Amino acid sequence: MPGAGKSTIAEGLKSKGYEIINMGNAVRNEAKKRNLEPTGPNLGKLMLELREKNGPGAVAELVKPKIENSSSEVIIIDGIRSSPEIEVLRKYGTVKLLAIHASTETRFDFLKQRGRSDDPKTKENFEERDDRELGVGISNPIALSDDAISNNNLTKEELIELSFKKIEEWLK
Repeated sequence: MPGAGKSTIAEGLKSKGYEIINMGNAVRNEAKKRNLEPTGPNLGKLMLELREKNGPGAVAELVKPKIENSSSEVIIIDGIRSSPEIEVLRKYGTVKLLAIHASTETRFDFLKQRGRSDDPKTKENFEERDDRELGVGISNPIALSDDAISNNNLTKEELIELSFKKIEEWLK
């Protein structure tokens, strides 16, 4: 779910040599092409529009060129939201899912602190975003993940290290 720590992990894994592709950045780039301000409501509406027009795997389709042009053996995809996105990604190789869990309070606090233009400013905005994410099917990848980490009482460093160890185990 938004604010659980996925981007924090991705940034930390980048420093360990992994290539990172952020699905949210793909939507933000699409918004930029359309001259849309990257607010939460605008990006949410665009994400839904892309899925309605191009199918439920549309956001994964946006990152295909990055995957195809990558020379990396392992790519960390940050922000998978649905099973159809996973199916798109499976065309390029093995897909393993690591779910990151955090309480509602923890996630809201993380998002307030992060301060990205599309982060919710109020509890109401936060709940609307959660509802939108649940509506596109984010609960399925979470439920079907290969492993999970609870991020309620971890430091940033602990979260990154736990994730790194999980991925390294998968690669053995």
